[in-house]
Amino acid sequence: MEKLTNKEEEIMHILWRLEKAFVKDVLAEIKEDKPHYNTLSTIIRNLEDKGYVSYLAYGKTHQYYPIVSKEEYRKKFMNTAINNYFNNSYKNMVSFFAKEEKISVAELKEIIELIEKNN
Repeated sequence: MEKLTNKEEEIMHILWRLEKAFVKDVLAEIKEDKPHYNTLSTIIRNLEDKGYVSYLAYGKTHQYYPIVSKEEYRKKFMNTAINNYFNNSYKNMVSFFAKEEKISVAELKEIIELIEKNN
């Protein structure tokens, strides 16, 4: 699975939410830094080339839809981030969020309960 640019990832989030969309539909969902229609069309075609989306053709118009699920992408993204930033250690990742005060004791207890249930 090829890495996405920030803009490509933004477009994928829109496509995951809409499930199927024409370029004009995606454009309507972008609130900030709205690209030109042709630029957006190129980004979506790049997503197609990278194997993230496909389309249904209606004459000269295409309706795009994701062929990589959000869950598949999240798993790949998280595995890469944990490997690159936390030396492939989930413990290091959780410790980082605890030190940054991004995770509470209650949330950590919930995680422990989930782990214990799955063992």
